[in-house]
Parts: sequence; structure tokens; C-alpha cells
Amino acid sequence: MRSFPPEGTEPEQQESRKNNSFKNHVNVNLGKSGLRVSCLGLGTWVTFGSQISDEVRMAERVMTDAYDSGVNLFDTAEVYASGRAESTLGNILKKKGWRRSSYVVTTKIYWGGQAETERGLSRKHVIEGLRGSLSRLQLDYVDIVFANRSDINAPMEEVVRAMTFVIDRGLAMYWGTSRWNAVEIMVGQSGEPHLTLVPPVCEQAEYHYSRETGCRFSCRSFYHKIGVGAMTWSPLACGLLTGKYNGGVPESSRAAMKGYAWLKERFHSDEGKKQLSKIQELHLLADRLNCTAAQLAIAWCLRSEGVSSVLLGVSNTEQLLENIGSIRVLSLLTPPLIAEMDTLLGNNPRNRKKEAS
Repeated sequence: MRSFPPEGTEPEQQESRKNNSFKNHVNVNLGKSGLRVSCLGLGTWVTFGSQISDEVRMAERVMTDAYDSGVNLFDTAEVYASGRAESTLGNILKKKGWRRSSYVVTTKIYWGGQAETERGLSRKHVIEGLRGSLSRLQLDYVDIVFANRSDINAPMEEVVRAMTFVIDRGLAMYWGTSRWNAVEIMVGQSGEPHLTLVPPVCEQAEYHYSRETGCRFSCRSFYHKIGVGAMTWSPLACGLLTGKYNGGVPESSRAAMKGYAWLKERFHSDEGKKQLSKIQELHLLADRLNCTAAQLAIAWCLRSEGVSSVLLGVSNTEQLLENIGSIRVLSLLTPPLIAEMDTLLGNNPRNRKKEAS
């Protein structure tokens, strides 16, 4: 688990240090690459172009507060809000005029348009899709381009060659995978040496209380060993872990949005009701630690070995600053407390030493 300096004990000390502690102490290498990223990143799925009502103004405020707080990682995808998320992100970056070398932008390629040639990981779509993303982002390059799921119709060598091509052309600095299984990542890593193909440096995976065992094992025993970092998303399980759905589905929530009936169904399922019961117990634990349920859930993700960065999905600055406060909770997650949480959640993690070896 990462170690962070304790907050000041006096209120004035805490106030003077809160803006600097995140900036100075939570940048990490992405996997075994040399790229330094903040351990908390800002995602744009659902929020930019969709959930944020006063989109331009609020999205800009959220991004500005994130950047000023030390967040240097901004994640998006060609499919988010049919490209509007990339456009919003690009417009804000252009307006703010931040040095391009001071932040990291990642995007994902797979779902582009309706035509067969506008989807998947063919060489054609990887190159054309990324160029489309760069146009919407108004950038010369992205730092990481992700293959947003594997493609059974595209040979692995073609995918890796296409990613190597966009890197060689300066359209991206690195490439990664998203929602690939261990075998697929390993195949993507093990190209023929004489081909000088560039391997992926990162896997984007869903990771939270309710989706724990597989990712924890992969982060410790697989990603770490082969040098692939884990950039995880949905630490709050689309808001489930905050408790906002305990009394039903609020009108302003993601589950109430058009096209997200699947999320509402998940909460109303037998498994969803069981999870809500566990979450109520975790809220009591958060009260004991003097933090919010969201902060506890995010800190729980951050403490995992192999996790380089956790992507946050927020629709206002209050949520952002609350989530950033998860950093101070990390030092409270002692082995006995983690064991207590595992018991509450019904997790049965393997021996941690054995996994990390």
C-alpha cells in the first residue's frame, strides 16, 4: 500500500497542506512505464456530454478544480456521448491553455460509428478512430490510446501493429487495453522480438467492492509481474456504494438516465439488494473512521498493489473534492481493518504475500 504523510493535526495546518499534499505525494509510475500519473484521475463516462446539466460551465469547473488539486490524468473515449465527451474535454483544455506537457489525456477506441468499418480494432479503425478523437480533442497526440475491449475479428498482430504505428507516428505515446482478460493481455505482450512491436503498458478494469476478487488477483499476481499497470474505473459502482440508491433511484442519478435501465435493474436484482445491505454496514465503518462512504470505497481501491490510478466520475465540484479526500483515508486502512471489510463483503482474498511474490 502507498504511504502518504499524515495531515496536520491543527486545522490551520490541514488547510495549508491540503492543496499541496495531493500534488506532492500521489504521482506514481503507470505500471513499469516511465509515465507519471496522479493516482486519482478524472473520467468523463456518463458525465461529460450527458449527466452534467450545465455542461460547459460545470465541466470546466470540475476539470479546473481537479487540475488545481494535482489531478493530471483525464480519461475519455470515442464512444462517450457519441464523441461529445471528447469535444467537451478538448474545448476546455484549449480554453484553459495549460501546458500540454503538464497533463495526461487518454482515450479509447472500439465503438466509433454505425458502419462495420467504424468499429472494432482493425488497423483501419484504430488509425482512423484515433485521428477522429484527436480532431475532437483538438490535440496533436494522446498520451495513451486504449483498445476498448478485445476484437475476435481482428488478429492480435494486426492490433499490436496498428498501435505501434500510431505511436511511431506520434499520435499516441503509449497504448493500453481495457476489459481484456489475462490471456489476451499476455498475447498482446508477447510479439515476435524481431518485429519491434510496442506492448501495452496498462489495463483499464472495473474495480470496486462488488467486483473485487478477479481484479485484485490480476493486479497482484499478473499485471505487476509483466509490467502492466492497472487504471481502474467505477470505484463507487455507478454510485451504488455511496448509499444514494438505498431509498430508491433519485431522478438526478445515472440509473434514472435514458439508456441506463440496466443499471436500475442491477440495483433491483436479488444480488443488488444483497449488496445494498452490505453497503449499509460499510457506512457504519466509514462513520467510525470519520470519512464518507465514497472516500472509504475509493481508498479501498487505491490501497491495492498494482493499481496505478483510480478514475473518478463526478458531476460537480463537491463530489470531486470529497473523492480527493480519500487520500487521507489510506493511512487508516490497516490490515485488521481490511480483514474486517473483507469479512463484511464476503471476500476471500488469497494470501497477499503469495500473490505479490
